[in-house]
Amino acid sequence: MGHTMALAFGLAGLLLVLPNPEFIAALPTIGQSAFGWSMANGGVGYILLGAITVALYAYRTLGIRHWLTFMLPAVILSLGSELLGTSTGFPFGAYGYLNGLGYKIAGLVPFTIPLSWFYVGLCCYVLARTGLQSLKLPTWAQLLGSIALGSVLLTAWDFVLDPAMSQAPYPFWEFGEVGEFFGMPYRNVSGWLGTGALFMFVASLFWGSKPLNLTRAQLTVPLVVYLINFAFGAIITVTELDARYLIPTSMSIVLGVVPAIALWWMSKPGQGVEPSISGTVTRDVPTVSVGISQK
Repeated sequence: MGHTMALAFGLAGLLLVLPNPEFIAALPTIGQSAFGWSMANGGVGYILLGAITVALYAYRTLGIRHWLTFMLPAVILSLGSELLGTSTGFPFGAYGYLNGLGYKIAGLVPFTIPLSWFYVGLCCYVLARTGLQSLKLPTWAQLLGSIALGSVLLTAWDFVLDPAMSQAPYPFWEFGEVGEFFGMPYRNVSGWLGTGALFMFVASLFWGSKPLNLTRAQLTVPLVVYLINFAFGAIITVTELDARYLIPTSMSIVLGVVPAIALWWMSKPGQGVEPSISGTVTRDVPTVSVGISQK
């Protein structure tokens, strides 16, 4: 439960403790030091825990080949998009990262950001691909649909993530322009869709067309990781920003949360013992302990 606890403590710190400096001042010196360290490194911690959780899940459920051939394209291509975006404004618009998310690669992009693209992206893609398999569509339609739907789920998460992280009282990045879409430029949306679709497409080339054969129980970890990361952004957005931001939050629910749950439900319930994609035999229980250490 490490990732869940990290997100919960992060929310408590941002929403309850930081707005009340008298509470911090009343802490003993060691308490103030511990709180300062947690606020400075909490973002790094929860992203690392998320990446570890999803990496373990992918390794044990999908196999090492599927894990690495998704993680490496996701990390490399998302880092490329982020470096391009922070230096030129394309494809996300003009923006820059502040402090709190760890060491910045080339002085621009925190090393944790590509990891968050990986772990949330894999959750979205696996949910989309497994859910669409149940519709018995032609193979090409399943593969293209998985990329399209996976990138939509990923972008829907950003509808609550970006306001929470860039416009709340304690931001982690900032846009260099006033965006038309609730403070975000419209091209930020197309940038998210394009980046997600790109690395999912590359991963799909390595994965091939063989069905994943994952049961509903085996999809619980991706679903839970997706939902708690949505909840983190949504709670900050709804509580810290004005009522206008209920609109992107509602869009995130309609385009992300509802489809994610539906895709999970569409997968086979699983009875007894099921073969995983790697060919090993796995029982119908969540394959990774939801020590969801986990964006």
